Amino acid sequence: MTPAASSRPDSSASSDAPAPSSLYPELDATALGAFVTALESGDLTGLAPARAAEIAEARSVAVFTRGKVTGADGDRLDAALWRHTGAGPRPVIVMPSPWTDLGWLTYAVQATLFAARGYDVLAYTTRGFAASEGQVDVAGPLDVADGSRALDHLIERASGPVTKIGFLGDSYGSGISQLVAAHDTRVDAVVALSSWGDLGEAFYENSTRHVAAVRALLGAAAKARLSPQTQSVFDNVLGDRDILGTLQWAEIRSPFSHIKELNRRQVPVYFAHAWHETLFPANQTLKMFNELTGPKRLALSIGDHSGPEMTGMLGLPNRIWTDAHRWFDHHLRGIDNGIADEGQVLSEVMWNKTLEPRPTWHSLTERVHRLHLAGGGELTEEPEAGWTAGVLCGVDTPATVADAVVTAGYAEIAGRPKVYPTADIDRTVAAVWASAPAEETTRLRGTPRLRVTYRAANPSSTFVAYLLDLAPDGTAHIVTHAPYTDLDSAPDSLISADIDLQATAYDVPPGHRLMLVIDARDPFYGDANLPRATLSFTSPETTPSYVDLPLG
Repeated sequence: MTPAASSRPDSSASSDAPAPSSLYPELDATALGAFVTALESGDLTGLAPARAAEIAEARSVAVFTRGKVTGADGDRLDAALWRHTGAGPRPVIVMPSPWTDLGWLTYAVQATLFAARGYDVLAYTTRGFAASEGQVDVAGPLDVADGSRALDHLIERASGPVTKIGFLGDSYGSGISQLVAAHDTRVDAVVALSSWGDLGEAFYENSTRHVAAVRALLGAAAKARLSPQTQSVFDNVLGDRDILGTLQWAEIRSPFSHIKELNRRQVPVYFAHAWHETLFPANQTLKMFNELTGPKRLALSIGDHSGPEMTGMLGLPNRIWTDAHRWFDHHLRGIDNGIADEGQVLSEVMWNKTLEPRPTWHSLTERVHRLHLAGGGELTEEPEAGWTAGVLCGVDTPATVADAVVTAGYAEIAGRPKVYPTADIDRTVAAVWASAPAEETTRLRGTPRLRVTYRAANPSSTFVAYLLDLAPDGTAHIVTHAPYTDLDSAPDSLISADIDLQATAYDVPPGHRLMLVIDARDPFYGDANLPRATLSFTSPETTPSYVDLPLG
């Protein structure tokens, strides 16, 4: 990737301030506030019986108080403390807040449940959000220092000796939790929900800007106080400027950059992620997960960012949070609850919701089946050379990543995934290939890979590849996708792109086909194409175009 190629104008950039939005649309701030009020007063009037019982149990062993943590640079961070009254030794948990103005309130129910199970807990609102001072540093050095200061605050107020220390976060708080664990040797275990491993890859997947993700982050932080550097980086992603500077900024904020510290101490890390994650796509977290050498576990689920764990934040039964409790019970309290013997990966299969445990990530894929892109629009067993398929740039098609960041995942969780009308995909602005109907269920497990060769008349180019499950009636559901951008090749040269599509666990029913769609425009991404230019896809004999399907 050539940083100097980042100065051209782009229609996807906008100087308009993003509309305020939320990454947690299903959280009810009023209900959470009522929960905390009852936690403080002991008045359980009007609460659901389950919530009332949780509060009564926690209040019988611990005292809840609001307070302030003195963070880095003296900034005061809004916080809440669940402190046990007994003087005996016990483990503690620190919970940095997600990217939301709800702050630590997001964790009110789960922190109470942890307290009832024997933990002292401190939840705090990260700098720049809600009632916390300072400016949003995006998991930078100030946020890492804040995490250690929050831990100091909790230890100083514990009524007895601290035995073990855990950090838990969702989304933004999960990245901070990993980074604090890498820098603070006191941390014994981590729970990272809807997290990132490589922030640079999340912002620039295959050199392609995730403009929808950045806009969503800006919208969710509309009331926050971003640091000038944070605002500048986000503006640069949207405006297609200073790629190298953004990647350098992201590197120190990426847990993957600090993995040696985590591995040196063998810090146990539990991850939970969604297959169709639109903020932090799964592959960059998988890269982090696979390089960890200590105890680790990964739950992959149907949905989008923070969706699979959302019901647990509301106080409802939730397997993600259940396993988070089991993870800390085992690694902080020494309880032999079986989680260490259940394998490293638990994946929820689309769309039957079957849960499949596997000993490792790589064991998901048992074999790879290669299908070649042919000139007649077929995916075939044998390569075919000499064909060309043109894709007109600058025009969107019904093939898109999703209808919206985050919220589209809630429909998937509810069993209503987006329906793609494939007959409406204009074949002059998209290239389309389809396999023969499956004779039996095709069990896709792992990371599909695409190799495709194309020619671009312009000096830079972008395309997005979508793998769809095509039903006999012509409608489809998305299996996975990936964008690709080339900024280095000379005009009119042949470009061979090797792309990992986002990982998946998907069952294609008998009679359905796999459809590969490639177009040059998607509102989720910034593109490097010149308007009305053409990308010409082909399959030379020496570098045939194909898709490798991981089967398991």
